[in-house]
Amino acid sequence: MRIRVTPDNMHEALDKAAQVLREGGLVAFPTDTVYGVGALVFREDAVERLFAAKIRDRSKAIPVLVANVRDLHRIAKRVPPAAWQLAGAFWPGALSLIVEKSAHVPDVVTAGGPTVAVRVPDHPLALALIERAGSPLATTSANLSGRPDSVTADEVEAALGDAVDLILDGGPCPGGVPSTVLDLTVTPPRIVRAGPIRWEDLAPLLGL
Repeated sequence: MRIRVTPDNMHEALDKAAQVLREGGLVAFPTDTVYGVGALVFREDAVERLFAAKIRDRSKAIPVLVANVRDLHRIAKRVPPAAWQLAGAFWPGALSLIVEKSAHVPDVVTAGGPTVAVRVPDHPLALALIERAGSPLATTSANLSGRPDSVTADEVEAALGDAVDLILDGGPCPGGVPSTVLDLTVTPPRIVRAGPIRWEDLAPLLGL
């Protein structure tokens, strides 16, 4: 199913998408970077479907999107001071922070690892969806693994088709480039995926 989201049907579309997520379904939606496809992070069965839909290697962890900085506590075992500083400067935005995962985060999300990447997206539809669902979302790019990222709903539909239960068509993504990923669990912190936010932007807040 695909819903073109407009100001007139925003609430109805979000209610439908949240229902799909709570029932263990997958929803694709625009973010500030690229289109993502998400599942409720605490539903292992839904996250399993996420791997199957993308034909994603089970050894690759899935990032998590939260609606606000406070929700870091729901995902992280502990939040290092640097995470608060960086979140204050760059969230909402295209910076994913790798932190130690909470015991409440299923191992399937992190591919059995002890860490998880998390960010607050800078897109009103994505934020509204997370809030309406009442849970952080395990979210990865809405494409088949190894294929180009999707920046429009048409591209999502072409790539994933019926593997996704609902596509929220919110128009083209404004960014088009995946987020910068910074690992805060190592010393010194390091970028593990380059993106819109550069090391030169991050280093001063890290004291480096």
